[in-house]
Amino acid sequence: MEWKLLADNLTNPSLLFFCLGLLAVQLKSDLEIPSNSSKFITLYLLFSIGFRGGQELSHSEIEAEVIWTIITAVSLSLLIPILAFFLVKNKLGVENAGAIAAAYGSVSAVTFITAVSFLEAHSIHFGGHMVAVMALMEAPAIIAGVLLISLYRKTTTKKSNLAALVKHAFTNGSVLMILGSLVIGYIASDSQAEGIAPFTTDLFKGFLSIFLLDMGITSGRKLKTFWDNGWFSFGFAILTPLCIGSLVAAASLWVSPQDGNRLLLTVLAASASYIAVPAAMKLAAPKANPGLYVPMALAITFPMNIIFGIPWYLYIIHQFPL
Repeated sequence: MEWKLLADNLTNPSLLFFCLGLLAVQLKSDLEIPSNSSKFITLYLLFSIGFRGGQELSHSEIEAEVIWTIITAVSLSLLIPILAFFLVKNKLGVENAGAIAAAYGSVSAVTFITAVSFLEAHSIHFGGHMVAVMALMEAPAIIAGVLLISLYRKTTTKKSNLAALVKHAFTNGSVLMILGSLVIGYIASDSQAEGIAPFTTDLFKGFLSIFLLDMGITSGRKLKTFWDNGWFSFGFAILTPLCIGSLVAAASLWVSPQDGNRLLLTVLAASASYIAVPAAMKLAAPKANPGLYVPMALAITFPMNIIFGIPWYLYIIHQFPL
């Protein structure tokens, strides 16, 4: 079954559009998605997944599983940055290590959305509270990365304003959109939600395909700069999230009995942020090289997760049933 899931994933139109974007860069094509359109599609995807998650959450009870999932997720978003920081600090320096730590402790909303689409395509149920879990994992990782930089920075440069960074993490457009949509979806009645269902549901996969095409183009362009930093960064961007994801997939049976919830928690732990974290690091670590940590998260970890990681994590979950 798992090999069939991997084969299905490799022929998924959304993934193939991502590959088309990579190919377009290699062919030096002028194919591109206008930046305003790309931003709109990003907001649409976050709106759709947040609203639908709020609807699901309104129909479920706040049980021990939900509480334990949130505690586990926030703990992971604090522990993963510490692990990542010490793995790369001596090789890449404190500032870069802090930015990488924040990126890999934080989450990729697009990877999460792709995993949701994967689960829906294979009729695997998941709880609406997982959207809230995703949103709550953003800020702790950024804070952890900033604190690690502050603790290990050798120079006496100006310390980052922690309160401003926390505020920025929660008011970041992507975080605010998904949290706001989650609340609105939770409040809206079933009949009200039905009125916009064609927009929140029917158009989702088409917009996701176009967005992943844009992500493929962006990844392909950033990949060129990335290779200047050698094989160490590449190995970290592949092996670290894969190992973390595999461990979380196996251990997630203690958090949730549902395969869908376990997969989403695993994907969140294994993903890396390339939107919120770079924006925060401009304030917190201006000396960190975005040509290093952004391609690591976007051009290496992101495609690894959506091509191979998602079906692999589900395979491990099936090997460790409750």
